[in-house]
Amino acid sequence: MDLTHQNLCKLAVEWLQRPSSRKGPGCVVAVSETQNAINNEIPDAIGWRPYRHGGCGATVVEVKVSRADFLADAGKPHRQAPELGMGAYRYYMAPVDLISEADLPPRWGLIEVTERGHIKVRCGHVFASNCRPEELDNQWRHEQFNVQAEISLLALALARVGDPQKFQGMLREAGNRASRLDKEVVQLRERIRVLENEKHALIRKELAF
Repeated sequence: MDLTHQNLCKLAVEWLQRPSSRKGPGCVVAVSETQNAINNEIPDAIGWRPYRHGGCGATVVEVKVSRADFLADAGKPHRQAPELGMGAYRYYMAPVDLISEADLPPRWGLIEVTERGHIKVRCGHVFASNCRPEELDNQWRHEQFNVQAEISLLALALARVGDPQKFQGMLREAGNRASRLDKEVVQLRERIRVLENEKHALIRKELAF
C-alpha cells in the first residue's frame, strides 16, 4: 500500500467505523478533512460514537507521514491548548516507527500502519477497551474539548450531503412501507394456511367416498 496522506486518511475513516467487536471505536459517522466554522482545526478524520457507555463522543485521528509534519503539529493553537481541540479521544496515525509512544502528548493514542496497510493500535482507549469505563476515561478521555467546533463540523458535513430532513422523511416512509408489507406477508401466510387446510379437507373427503 502507498502510505500517502490521502490513503491514510481513508484508512482512518474505515478504522473509526470499525465496530468494537472488531477492536474498533464503533463510530456510526466518520468523515475526513472537513472544516468547521469555529476554529481552524481540520481533523484528518473524526468519528462519533453516540452511545452512553464507554468510548462515547468524538474520536479524532491525525495522520502524519513525515517526522517534520508530526513535530510541526505541536505548534498549532489547538494543540498548545488541548481544550480548544476536537475529540474526546485523540490518536496519531503514522507509518510504523515514525512516532514512538514517548513522543505522544498526554492522553493521545497511537495507530501504526504497515507497508501492506495493516493497522496496529499501539495505545489509546480502543487498545485499553478491556479496562473498566472509569479507568479508560481517566487515562485516555480529554476532560475538555471543543464541542462547538464538533457540532459545526458535523452540521457542515450534513449540509454537503443534502437536506437531512428530506432523507429523514424518506427513511421514515421506507420504514412505514416495510411495516405495511410485513403485515401483508403475515396475512398472506395465514390465507395460504387456511387454503392448505381446506385443500387437505377436500382431499380427505374425496378419498372417503
